[in-house]
Amino acid sequence: MLKDKDIREPLFDFLEEKYGKIRIIEEKTMGRSRADIVMVTTGSIYGIEIKSDADTYARLARQVKDYDKFYDFNIAVVGSSHGMHVKEHIPDYWGIITVEEIEGIPDFYMYREAKPNPKMKLDNKLKILWRPELAVIQEKFGMAKYKEKSKDFVIDKICDLVPDLVEMKELSSVISNLLLERDYSKVTEKLTEYRKGELQKLIEKETDPKRKLELMVEQASKAGNFSKKKRRGRRR
Repeated sequence: MLKDKDIREPLFDFLEEKYGKIRIIEEKTMGRSRADIVMVTTGSIYGIEIKSDADTYARLARQVKDYDKFYDFNIAVVGSSHGMHVKEHIPDYWGIITVEEIEGIPDFYMYREAKPNPKMKLDNKLKILWRPELAVIQEKFGMAKYKEKSKDFVIDKICDLVPDLVEMKELSSVISNLLLERDYSKVTEKLTEYRKGELQKLIEKETDPKRKLELMVEQASKAGNFSKKKRRGRRR
């Protein structure tokens, strides 16, 4: 009986062979569920749910609804015990990959290709990006910076570009490229530098001395926390 842990690593090799350049993100929160795998390709994002022989369909209906909100395509990877029945539990636009053990090795078969997900919401897809990555999109398409606005506000403004000003295909390509090139080793540095820059702009614009001092204290605090994290990282 193949379990989830037996399937994952060989599955990554299968996906890379089939789709070419990819990036795998594991255990990604989406709504009320968690995606087993998020696969980024050069133009799309795939949600992948693994149902090993040890799993049941108990939570699948809810999971399907959440996957459908976020990803361009979705795929169910199922053990041989589910191969005959999984179609009854997922939409017909979901892809199906079956896996069985042959001579002690997981063997994968693309039973059904995934079709475009008609229920994907662009605002949910954009939430996968970090705030500095959204800023790259804003700059690329000549948008206002909205320096003092929330991430959700910026996402709504980016969504407004499609389809009148930007084709969905072009935006999807930019999103994928940002995720493919993301450097997780520099996540703290990137986010801290971005926030420091935004704080500096607020400080320069602020005319109230008291509020200006509060912002300067906040900026110093963030810089101090970043330095401590960096030093701890070097000692490991």
